[in-house]
Amino acid sequence: MDQVNLNSRHLLDLSGRTVVVTGGNRGIGLGLARGVAMAGANVCVWARNDERSASAVTELHDLGVEASAVTCDVRYEESVTNAMELTVRKFGQIDALFANAGIIGRTYRFIEMPLSEWQEVLRTNLDGSFLCMREAARHMVIGGHRGALICVSSTAAIHGAARREQYAASKAALLALVRGLAVELGPAGIRCNALLPGWTESEIFASHRQSQSGEDSYQRLVQATTNRTPVRRWATASDFESVAAFLADPTISHHTGDTVVVDGGYTIF
Repeated sequence: MDQVNLNSRHLLDLSGRTVVVTGGNRGIGLGLARGVAMAGANVCVWARNDERSASAVTELHDLGVEASAVTCDVRYEESVTNAMELTVRKFGQIDALFANAGIIGRTYRFIEMPLSEWQEVLRTNLDGSFLCMREAARHMVIGGHRGALICVSSTAAIHGAARREQYAASKAALLALVRGLAVELGPAGIRCNALLPGWTESEIFASHRQSQSGEDSYQRLVQATTNRTPVRRWATASDFESVAAFLADPTISHHTGDTVVVDGGYTIF
């Protein structure tokens, strides 16, 4: 039993490694950042809101690791390439990247959805993830070192998301991207996996409900989804801490091209 425990701790030891988390200053992203930090990794947060990023960095520092933030808008190639340059300059090497930054988008009847809405969501969620993962892959391949790329998708990618097809389409496309990268980059020792969160308490969702559906409608949604979730609750950011460390762990070298669902069992019904 003691040997098993020692091995388990070893698998979650990210000491000396550097992990980038896009959108890592709040919600699921901050949960991912905390998870790898608690396993010993240094963390660089890429996000747009400098004030939130500063708060996240302080929290990560308190976990005993080196942490920093880079202002980055994943929609723009120059912003992403600059973020990677600054991160490498500070930490020397990037060992894992979580492409987490994304937006929910607005709710529309499909026949009324403007093209601009469709394009904005895909530009952020899909194009942004592509840019970040491409830069991380370039860094790893050119540098000749192994690493991990993790794309944060959503359970919306695998079940019908009525009136939010733009969001679901962007998240489903990420699954194809991850599978392709797993095949292409596997020989270079780069693992590529997707994380699929289910219903999760977050600031983004809170602001979304206040602006469009209202508190009563939101509470009805929470009740309905909770009732059909086996664990009988929504996820919180802390539910993604351990899985983040697992996905970034270099010793799990045979795990790639996978989709890891964290939804309390919601999608098995």
